[in-house]
Amino acid sequence: MKPVKLRRSFYNRPTLEVAPDLLGKVLVYHSDKGMLSARIVEVEAYIGQDDPACHAARGLTNRNKPMFGPPGFTYIYFVYGMYHCLNVVTESEGSPAAVLIRAAEPVDGLDVMLSNSFKKSNKNLLSGPGRLCRAFGLSREQNDLDLTRDAIYIENRNMKVTNIQRSARIGIKVGCELLWRFYDADSTEVSNSR
Repeated sequence: MKPVKLRRSFYNRPTLEVAPDLLGKVLVYHSDKGMLSARIVEVEAYIGQDDPACHAARGLTNRNKPMFGPPGFTYIYFVYGMYHCLNVVTESEGSPAAVLIRAAEPVDGLDVMLSNSFKKSNKNLLSGPGRLCRAFGLSREQNDLDLTRDAIYIENRNMKVTNIQRSARIGIKVGCELLWRFYDADSTEVSNSR
C-alpha cells in the first residue's frame, strides 16, 4: 500500500477517537538534515478546558493558541526548561484539544536522529516526548505548522497495531483518573512501564 498523508478530516474528530488511531501511523519530518520518520507507538489525549491536565484548562494564552485553532496543526511546547513536546491538534476550531506523541520507533533517518540526540544506539531513542523531539530536531520553531502540508505530517503506511492498551497519563498530578494514554503493548519503545 502506498503511504497516504492523513487529511484534516482525520484530526477533526473526537480526540479519544484520534488518539488510538494514531498508533501505527508514521510521523514524517523533512528536516534540514534530511527526511526523518518514525512509527507512533504511544500517545496521550488532552481535551478541553474541563481537563485539568490540559494546557487549555486556564483558557487561551499565547503558548496554547494552536490548541484553539483548526485541527491538524502542530502544538509544540517547552517544559522543565529542557524538553520540547509534540502534540497534534484535534477537534474543531475553538474546541481546544490535542494528542501528545509520547513515543515512536525509528523508520527513516536513524543516523540523523542519533546525531541529534548524541546517542550511540536506537534503543529508547524516541521513548518519551522529549527524546522524540530532540532526535527529530523539533522545537518551538515547528509550532503551529499545518500537518496536511509538506514540512511535517503523519501518514498511513498500513503498519497495523494489534495490541492497543490504555492507562492513566504519565507525569501529571491532576486528571490522573482518566485513562487517556494509548500505547502499542507489543512495542519495546513505549516510554514508561505499563
